[in-house]
Amino acid sequence: MNKKMTAAEVVAQLRDGMTIGIGGWATRRKPMALVREILRSPLRDLTVVAYGGPDVGLLAAAGKLRKLIFGFVSLDVLPLDMHFRNARQAGAFEVMELDEGMVQLGLRAAAMRVPFLPTPVGLGTDVVARNPGIRLVRSPYDDASTLVAMPALRLDAALLHVTEADERGNSVILSPDPFFDDLMARAADRVYLSCEQIVATAKICNHDRARYQPFERSVVTGVVEAPFGAHPTAGVPGYGIDVEHLKEYNAATTAEAWAAYRARYVDLPTHDDYVAAVGGRLKINSIPPPVY
Repeated sequence: MNKKMTAAEVVAQLRDGMTIGIGGWATRRKPMALVREILRSPLRDLTVVAYGGPDVGLLAAAGKLRKLIFGFVSLDVLPLDMHFRNARQAGAFEVMELDEGMVQLGLRAAAMRVPFLPTPVGLGTDVVARNPGIRLVRSPYDDASTLVAMPALRLDAALLHVTEADERGNSVILSPDPFFDDLMARAADRVYLSCEQIVATAKICNHDRARYQPFERSVVTGVVEAPFGAHPTAGVPGYGIDVEHLKEYNAATTAEAWAAYRARYVDLPTHDDYVAAVGGRLKINSIPPPVY
């Protein structure tokens, strides 16, 4: 029942060509410690499903993507992730660009173990016209309406960042942005969590915390303790979005600037070294939570 792992052990279980869901939302609760570990690995040709932020940008800049299935890629306060933009404009990987709700439906279909879910979303738009893998179906009921059949987005693995977890895979998300991590967890064959802290089971499995548990421990394959593991995205209630760091990251678009950024923040021996490189625990903890 002990599912504790290191980030390196998690990435060692992934394989070239896998379809990987990355949880979080743009600049909130992204499993960035696990993403940086992928950059340090030889993994390649990944298909990534995400509501993207700097996770997608880093993977694009490092040439790890074969295909991206996404509703958007944004740094929130910085509307465009320049690493994603440059890679996409260069045709560096395939894309399946969807309405945000269609991504949700695709994950839900996979979680429900059905091949698709019907929806009117996308009818009459280029979302359908430019995605030949999406088909239309006719309702078998009296309305006989035409609907989009959003295909299931089945994941080989999901990488998620939660607030706390125990060694058995019980977890809680205490920030106000759980979004669709529960669907990713249930849509995946394997689920790997990074968390701010591994705690005793009694702290999580009680009546006060039950409503914050996003999914069952039975779906969790491994748990990595990574304090500040979502940085530079937000890990509320602990810390907010590190806008200054995102500006530095977003400006590192030349070959020389990217190499310098990667050497300073990615190619480091340990996660603790990363935390020190971005200013340390006190500085990260002082970043206020975002207000929307």
